[in-house]
Amino acid sequence: MRCLFTASLAAAGIAGTLAHRVGDGPVRHRKSLGFGPVHKHAYYRSSPYQVVTNAFTRRSDDADPFEVARSFIEDILGNQLSESSSYKIRKDSYTDKATGITHVYVRQIINGLEVSDGDMNINIKDGMVLSYGNSFFTGPAPSHFMQQSLDDDIRHPHQEFCDGLTDEIELNYNSFLATQPDQVVMGDSAPTPKVDKALKHLTHVHHSNCRFQQLPTDMAVQTAERDIDLRSALLQFMVAATPNDHVVNDILGNFEHYLSKMVEYMQGNHFAPSDEPAYVMVDNVPDAVNPVKATLAYHQVPGKDDSVHLSLVWKFEVEMQDNWYEAAVSAIAPHRIVSVVDWASDAPVPIPEPEKTATYNVFAFGINDPEEGKRTIEKESFDSLASPVGWHSLPYANDPSFRGVKLTTKEFYRNTTTTWGNNVFAQENWEGQNAYVSNYRPDAGPGKAFDYPYKPKETDKGDALEEAQKYINATVAQLFYTTNIIHDLYYRYGFDEVSGNFQQYNFGRGGEGNDAVIANAQDGSGYNNANFMTPPDGQNGRMRMYLWNTALPYRDGDFEAGIVIHELSHGLSTRLTGGPLNSGCLPFGESGGMGEGWGDFLATTIRSTANYSDYAMGSWAANRVQGIRNYPYSLNETINPSTYKTLDKPGYFGVHAVGEVWAQMLWVVSQGLIEKHGFTDTLFPPAPNADGTVPEGDFYRPKSGKKPLVPKHGNSLSVQLVLNAMKLQPCRPGFFEARDAIILADQQLTGGENFCTLWKGFSSKGLGPDANVVLRTPWGGGVRTDDFEVPLACDSY
Repeated sequence: MRCLFTASLAAAGIAGTLAHRVGDGPVRHRKSLGFGPVHKHAYYRSSPYQVVTNAFTRRSDDADPFEVARSFIEDILGNQLSESSSYKIRKDSYTDKATGITHVYVRQIINGLEVSDGDMNINIKDGMVLSYGNSFFTGPAPSHFMQQSLDDDIRHPHQEFCDGLTDEIELNYNSFLATQPDQVVMGDSAPTPKVDKALKHLTHVHHSNCRFQQLPTDMAVQTAERDIDLRSALLQFMVAATPNDHVVNDILGNFEHYLSKMVEYMQGNHFAPSDEPAYVMVDNVPDAVNPVKATLAYHQVPGKDDSVHLSLVWKFEVEMQDNWYEAAVSAIAPHRIVSVVDWASDAPVPIPEPEKTATYNVFAFGINDPEEGKRTIEKESFDSLASPVGWHSLPYANDPSFRGVKLTTKEFYRNTTTTWGNNVFAQENWEGQNAYVSNYRPDAGPGKAFDYPYKPKETDKGDALEEAQKYINATVAQLFYTTNIIHDLYYRYGFDEVSGNFQQYNFGRGGEGNDAVIANAQDGSGYNNANFMTPPDGQNGRMRMYLWNTALPYRDGDFEAGIVIHELSHGLSTRLTGGPLNSGCLPFGESGGMGEGWGDFLATTIRSTANYSDYAMGSWAANRVQGIRNYPYSLNETINPSTYKTLDKPGYFGVHAVGEVWAQMLWVVSQGLIEKHGFTDTLFPPAPNADGTVPEGDFYRPKSGKKPLVPKHGNSLSVQLVLNAMKLQPCRPGFFEARDAIILADQQLTGGENFCTLWKGFSSKGLGPDANVVLRTPWGGGVRTDDFEVPLACDSY
């Protein structure tokens, strides 16, 4: 799960949260774990000079890209391949129909088990390997899958995360006091209410995220006798993951009771041979809202001497009320939490003409919030490539509301008159729970005119929530409209079915279906925030939009397009990075921060106009001119001084602050492209022709042979390069890998004509070719060096 603004957890945002609190309403504080081992041996190669192997040479242009990949992998791995050590090409590998680049995703196999963080991504075109990333384990394979290194030799990632969090909290608290001189406690006097509140908040943050109580010794002995009983490992994780102290104490006090209640059953056994693994499902898991999926795997863990060991783990997928975790827990007692990522990242049939199109009274695409413009009646302007049957149709077979119901109709598609369609299910969620099918949503009737008033009145604080809820029809209609139009926009830039987009039905175009976005308006689980859960392709993304009690009347985040776009962009970046079936590639640290940064950058780019302006994030909802980030996005270095080195400062520990720096870099880079290529007033490509081909119009350059269409203007080109680069970058990228992927994306799209423009933009923010970081941990930290120079080839640029 990723959030727009985290007041509860963000070790990154603690100082800012204390100094600039937005609103005082009752908020259910969401805790979130995110940590794992650093992969110092991982690398990314993104130029022909770096893609060098012992014997591999370029193949013919028409060579099968998957055969090219196999030859390349086997040359890279060399004598590492054996009966006990191999690899598999994942089924979510695909060829991008726009660029012609084949993205091959590879997972390491040792002793028949996946190495859950042993990834290779290879990008191939015309028989040539363009780039690749590699985090395969390079040591000797264990002689037996149960063998693992002694516990004394392995570092404790959860403990190290908490030690780092302790240091960062102290830095942030001292920073808070330094900027709040009136709150400094003198002598033996009691702390001021504000300081007392700050101390309690920091204590809560550390306590809720650093529970790593081991199960009592007698339990560990019992666990050892059970060999690798997954239930005890899962209970160990739930002790750390649950935000509920009562549940923690109950598990620790009634271990055998909880163990006996948990029920295991197999899922994924196949009648015919299959490469897909079988999973163990575990039901009756405390604080989980659905059965937990579990499988044995290896995970790479650093030793105390910086060596790398393989640890046998249970890999869990745990869906909770406010989190959806992918966790690796050592299988053999004492169970240690090795890694945690919070995803909070058919046969074709004839397509009929959509029925009567809908209309919506909304803030139109391009209007960010109620202060930027007025609501207007907008048509259901679906894109015929992205949403062939419109926004209000989906097959009965893919409709969750008909799950388990015996159908009597022979119709394939169901046409709805509510905010329920193939791309998104939008509804209220006042109770803040996970149910959605039966939740309230407006029904516009046969005319599908979603025209509802929105004029909330100023009331007393106690009546503000009820006043906001009166306008739920307008709220849900707006959320449905914005989510659909962003679905269609991102589709046209390459976020399609094979790359893992969110649709119930994929029209026979590949990818996994049944994963439309569940979009909850006025979610009752909190205030002043928003979040998005991104499980792998084939499972529904879940977006929760909140009210903001920062003004009277309350402000509804559903009406600030930038917040919705930011959240949807988490689904985009998580599915495109590392492949659509791997949701663990943007977990924390720089990679997790860039997940936040892409959301801010795309939201800001979509709202921008030909007349340049600086933009703050979340200004309207938060009722703060400067928004909820440290700085507005600006070309003026006095207004936004962020550089790569800024990540070393106190307060930049967490993903939101890291994301600000990345978004600012992308903003500067995109403005360089706009200066060179101009600006288009619409980011939407031309509507396709009747035969499905796309005309150039004034949007694309004249097409040349089989080469992909190239956007003409700087703002549309920057969006295209950012999305293309997400597909090229490796799993768990840092700033350097993401920068290099954007430069490679331009090389493939334009022949590299923007090489120096891109480098100039990155270098101006300290991310030049000699920028460096040492002592970096997966979740942050390190010492960075800015480089403001450009490559030698660009010296005269």
